[in-house]
Amino acid sequence: MARTEYYDDPNAPEPNTLVVAASAVVTDGQGRILLQRRRDNDLWALPGGGMDMGDSLPGAAVREVREETGLEVEITGLVGTYTDPRHIIAYSDGEVRRQFNVCFTARVVGGTLAISDESTELRFVEREALDSLSMHHTQRLRLQHFLEHRGKPYLG
Repeated sequence: MARTEYYDDPNAPEPNTLVVAASAVVTDGQGRILLQRRRDNDLWALPGGGMDMGDSLPGAAVREVREETGLEVEITGLVGTYTDPRHIIAYSDGEVRRQFNVCFTARVVGGTLAISDESTELRFVEREALDSLSMHHTQRLRLQHFLEHRGKPYLG
C-alpha cells in the first residue's frame, strides 16, 4: 500500500480518520539512532505506528519497534507529542489520516535486527549522517527535539 504525506498543502485530501500512534527514538550503546526506510514511501523514519485497542501508548511503541525491526526495547523517556493538523497522510486504500503521535525514547534490551514487510532497510545512524537521509520533515522535527536533550517534552 502506497503512502503520501502532505504538510500545509492546500491540495491535501480531507482526513477521514484520526489515528493515535506511537514512535520511538531507539539508540544503541554508541548513541546511534535506529531508522527504517519505509516500503510505502521510500523515506527514512523512526519505527512506530498506530495504537491497538489493547495497547498503552508506551506499549504501542514497544510493539511497533518489535514488529518493524525485530528488536525488543524498553521505554526510557518522552521526546514529545506531535498533533499538527497540517500533517495529513493519505494511503492508496482510501484512508486519509490525521495522526496524533507520541514519540518516546527507548533502548534495546534484546531481539535481533530484522527487516519487516513495512521496511526495505534498517540502520543505526550516526547523528552526523541524519541530514543526508531522505525523510519527511515531521520525522526530522522529532529527531531534532531528541538531539536537543530538552529538559521537558515537546508539546505540539
